[in-house]
Amino acid sequence: MLGMTACVKDTCKQKHTYTYFEAVYKTEEAVRANIKSNPARSVETPGKIYTLGKYIFLNEIDKGIHIIDNNNPSQPRNIFFIDVPGNLDIAVKGNTLYADLYTDLVAIDISNPASVKVEKIIDGIFPDRYYGNGFVRGANNDQIITDWVKKETTVTEDCDQQGGGWIGGRTDVFMSASNNMLGGAKASSPVGTGGSMARFTIMNDRLYTVNSSALDVFDISDANNPKRTNTVNIGWGIETIYPFRNKLFIGSQSGMFIYDATNADVPAASGQFSHATSCDPVIADDEYAYVTLRSGTACQGFSNQLDIVKLNNISNPVLQKTYTMKNPHGLSKDGDLLFICDGEAGLKIYNAANVMNLKLINEISDIDTYDVITMNKIALVVAKDGLYQYSYANLPNIRLLSKINVSK
Repeated sequence: MLGMTACVKDTCKQKHTYTYFEAVYKTEEAVRANIKSNPARSVETPGKIYTLGKYIFLNEIDKGIHIIDNNNPSQPRNIFFIDVPGNLDIAVKGNTLYADLYTDLVAIDISNPASVKVEKIIDGIFPDRYYGNGFVRGANNDQIITDWVKKETTVTEDCDQQGGGWIGGRTDVFMSASNNMLGGAKASSPVGTGGSMARFTIMNDRLYTVNSSALDVFDISDANNPKRTNTVNIGWGIETIYPFRNKLFIGSQSGMFIYDATNADVPAASGQFSHATSCDPVIADDEYAYVTLRSGTACQGFSNQLDIVKLNNISNPVLQKTYTMKNPHGLSKDGDLLFICDGEAGLKIYNAANVMNLKLINEISDIDTYDVITMNKIALVVAKDGLYQYSYANLPNIRLLSKINVSK
């Protein structure tokens, strides 16, 4: 019996086929030289959005920024692409665009969209990016990941081996079981508008950025020459930042933090609202903060809801009412209209005149939504399959104006 068992163990082999993504590197010098107005490219993995004047700036996750001429919202034109590897966040003041290049902050002159140029790069501002989004330096520490190439391999393993994981412990190759795919993971110059999922925002001639645990402050009174003036430690799980009046509303996985930015370089903690562990974008008006909580792997929790928080005592925000949602992400408000991106459940528009009794006016249920910006009676909606623009001038008859499709 023992002999037979040993024989079976020695000969039990099984084959596993894996899909893996191998890093493509370029030198830091080559990457920085390519931060310019390159030809427009198809949208593949849309991320965060920012708008100023007639232009839309749409993040291509970890790749760069699409410049879209939106002079005619019914016929937007994708005109240029700025290659910024590792880019997730953007903000614009006047003719300067600020973007993250993995760990670095880049200031880009966009006065001529056909010929943008780098004005300044500050190294190592976002150190936590070393541990997220697949970023790792090349062997000589002078190379940066610019893309991931999908490959497949078949290996033979003993029956008791576990499949999946990282190839040979390498940190530049991501590998998963076959058929699994890597996830997508007020100043003198005009300031644009960002979505509620933003980690960059501009107020009082300052650029405020958040990472997983801290708030960084940059003086951008000289727009092309940002200077970091302060770092404020907040806590863990920080996700988003939203400006209103002289306040910064910061969303985290455990709650909402309110910072008073009257002293622009020294934001001071002035209030906090705690909630169950969950992803947490937030917006605000004069009376209330609107907080969406959602579940998911990165968010840990199981809550899917809208919390409306009363702000009459800013040092002690109080939960006013909770509404159940499907899987809410970004949100925006225009007067009494509240727009919520409810993930696969689509875009929902509420009359929020009475926060104790939100009334659903309309919903667009055939899109998987991520974030929304509303202005001039137009809703810009980033969805899994593209960038939508809707006119809501005549509610409840919301009308699709245009769509820039994601390339399949």
